[in-house]
Amino acid sequence: MRDLSSPAGQGSGAMKKWGFIAMHAAVAATFIFLLQRFSLNASLESSLLWALTFAVCAAGLAYKQSNR
Repeated sequence: MRDLSSPAGQGSGAMKKWGFIAMHAAVAATFIFLLQRFSLNASLESSLLWALTFAVCAAGLAYKQSNR
């Protein structure tokens, strides 16, 4: 079993952390875009703005959770 204090072990953990944050932001942005655009019939600009807002908030929450 690989020692977790090795540089390779730390690198893969960091990649998992940032991958998790990116995935969380992408899923949140996709969800709110589809909800706004097709369920609530919002304009494209409004839907993109809400998607960006939710992506930033979701990334912030995921970052905070990953540092616990």
